Amino acid sequence: MTNVPGASAVFRGGVVAYSNEIKESLLGVNPSVLRDCGAVSESVARQMAEGARRLFAADYGVGVTGIAGPSGGTAEKPVGLAFVAVAASEGTVVRRHVFSGTREDIKNQTADMAFVLLKEVLS
Repeated sequence: MTNVPGASAVFRGGVVAYSNEIKESLLGVNPSVLRDCGAVSESVARQMAEGARRLFAADYGVGVTGIAGPSGGTAEKPVGLAFVAVAASEGTVVRRHVFSGTREDIKNQTADMAFVLLKEVLS
């Protein structure tokens, strides 16, 4: 995000909310949603994006959560599963993706899709 000169004019900040405790305390993700849906879920991605928007008093917030592997996947939530969300004043859009490749590949594809979704919401 900040490799582009002038990014400070549009980028207020970010949070790497890796643990559930940070998702709850900084982004306001509801603990019952984490418990009932799991950290990798549409609901958590939605609440993360909305929480980032609130935290930074921004026009848009982005939230991503997923399983990059190589372990940690299940039949219901396989390695490569990612939820990407963008929150705006008009509402929040969430997309589900299943990527393949190495851990780094999956993380890069997830980040790319976050930019794609943000661009769609901005259009």
